[in-house]
Amino acid sequence: MALTWFITGTSSGFGRLLTERLLARGDRVAATLRRPEALADLRARHGDRLWTARLDVTDAERVRTVVDDAFQALGTVDVVVNNAGYGLFAAVEEAADEQIRRVIDTNLLGSIHVIRAALPHLRAQGHGRILQVSSSGGQTTYPNFGYYHASKWGIEGFCETVAREIAPFGIGVTIIEPGATPTGFGPSLDTAPAMPQYEDTPAGEVRRFRDEGTFPLPNDAGRIADAMIDIVDAGAMPLRLPLGVDAYNDVRAALVARLAEHETHRDAALSVTRDVASDAARSDSR
Repeated sequence: MALTWFITGTSSGFGRLLTERLLARGDRVAATLRRPEALADLRARHGDRLWTARLDVTDAERVRTVVDDAFQALGTVDVVVNNAGYGLFAAVEEAADEQIRRVIDTNLLGSIHVIRAALPHLRAQGHGRILQVSSSGGQTTYPNFGYYHASKWGIEGFCETVAREIAPFGIGVTIIEPGATPTGFGPSLDTAPAMPQYEDTPAGEVRRFRDEGTFPLPNDAGRIADAMIDIVDAGAMPLRLPLGVDAYNDVRAALVARLAEHETHRDAALSVTRDVASDAARSDSR
């Protein structure tokens, strides 16, 4: 049965790939992007199965309007894909205030705006899926991506909370965590002037990998798009879906290390627990 999808950031990358694949198989897509004319070729090929709207997800009022219009025009939306994103590559000291605001406004607040706008409609229709495109960088970290990580760790915490709140309404949430993939995202990363003080640090090393074009990109963008569609078709609702050999390995290593460190603090954690029995005894003696 054909599905209807609402996807942000469809001009390129995963958003464009998803839109192409879904239309080709007969689904309907509400595609949002800053320049709707970028999808003119798909509109000519697929007609009214492609609904488009101009959208900058940092504009909360515009997000509400576009989401409302999409549900009204299409009647129902089965899957909402939060894909629009902004990448900032800079050591923490190097980034400008406006760059920091943009990464948070786009990746964190923009995604929140879309989810909040869609939820009343999804609840009313009694079903739906939200796919939140995050990154392996929503569970682990790499030098020069501190503000990107802040946005992705933030949206993952938000989505984990939302998933618990809306499960009773028949709405599922899956956080998609792709690894490094040649989608054009890397070359489009915003940057800041490099500080020489970081030249001989991990931040400087990663910067050289990027400048030399030796940063590994081991994953296939088309296969990641296919995996996102497959998880919906299968009806499975995992909270997180890592996609990519680096995503799986790096996130696993981070979780194992985090748990190991967590366990080393067990005695300290338990040592501050209130002694309820002693408190009660002292209260009775007064």
